[in-house]
Amino acid sequence: MAVERKVLVVGGAGYIGSHVCKALAQDGWVPVVYDNLSNSRSWSVRWGPLEIGDIRDKDRLDAVLARHRPQGIMHFAGRIEVGESVQAPFDFYDVNVHGTLTLLDAATRAGIEALIFSSTAAAYGILETVPAPESHSCEPINPYGRSKLMAERMIADMGVATGMKWTNLRYFNASGADPDGEIGEAHRHETHLIPLAIEAALGRRPSFAVFGHDHPTPDGSCIRDFIHVLDLAEAHVLALKRLLDGGPSATFNLGSGAGASVLDVLKCLGDVAGLAVPTHWADPRIGDPPALVGDPSQAMAALSWAPRRSDLASIIGDAWSWHTSAFFTHSAFTG
Repeated sequence: MAVERKVLVVGGAGYIGSHVCKALAQDGWVPVVYDNLSNSRSWSVRWGPLEIGDIRDKDRLDAVLARHRPQGIMHFAGRIEVGESVQAPFDFYDVNVHGTLTLLDAATRAGIEALIFSSTAAAYGILETVPAPESHSCEPINPYGRSKLMAERMIADMGVATGMKWTNLRYFNASGADPDGEIGEAHRHETHLIPLAIEAALGRRPSFAVFGHDHPTPDGSCIRDFIHVLDLAEAHVLALKRLLDGGPSATFNLGSGAGASVLDVLKCLGDVAGLAVPTHWADPRIGDPPALVGDPSQAMAALSWAPRRSDLASIIGDAWSWHTSAFFTHSAFTG
């Protein structure tokens, strides 16, 4: 009988984690989801067992790792709301830093071979070079970015001390949804640009806020690098296999390498949906850089990977299909 290849996916019930779980299962892995369901949905756990627990709970992590004995860990758990990090930094350091430290301690005791960390382009701060390479200086401008950068550095230090291999994946704006319609973005507290714009187009919220109209960009709105969640999921599976095959620890950008402004997104959504998106201008948010675009060439070379579905029309088309599906309408705010 073949031995099951297991991966512990911490935060695996969330938006990106659930898509990675599907990709892992398609590649022959058993994804064991560890999640406290604070900003995720139990129905998104479809490809392996669910273990409910908090990343800061050492005893619970020890028990789950002992029960399942995974070969590797993928770490998605954390607070992600940039604006809220400015207002409540303690919560972000508690979950993103303290939680990561607790997970690393448990992983070391369990003899985990490889760890993949869900990091962020917010680690860079204001970009001096666009698109930004991994060698760009890291001077994050909000507590969210600082907490993730601290976690990256802890992971690297623990790797030196213990020999555990790691990959930090700094991704840009995760977006889109599973084209099969099985899973998609359904946060309990939605903060992401595309789903918020879709909600406004559908009349589920009064209008969409465009934060700032005089940024130093061609149309005055912020520019972001949107990457399809399926492209992200594929890169995570490839990164894990690379480490288990003996590849070295590394940090990679995951993005499309191209930027689109907020107004570009609204226009594309209008074209896809055939509906105008009601909008209003709002003051720029503290901690929001005017442009975030990454250079993914190192990841493309090391992982033999390419962002194949990350054009704006595909991203928005898949997101629109998900948010207007019968399953989303019935299930997004339950379970």
